[in-house]
Amino acid sequence: MAKKFPMHPKHPERVCWGCDQYCATDSMKCGNGSDRTMHPAELLGDDWASVGNWGFDDADSKEAQSLTTAPAHTG
Repeated sequence: MAKKFPMHPKHPERVCWGCDQYCATDSMKCGNGSDRTMHPAELLGDDWASVGNWGFDDADSKEAQSLTTAPAHTG
């Protein structure tokens, strides 16, 4: 069974997101070690899951949408 994909990890730059192993960038197991796969939030921004069909179940989609539609703090 695949691990649940983190929607908003605290430090996505520390992990390779290319497979279910989520290896540290300095000890990747599945690739040739040349470069890591970036998290979608690094490429597309924090609202990455609200656009497109990423194949997540409804609970994940609702969580992502609630995070992106929360009112902005103005104070």
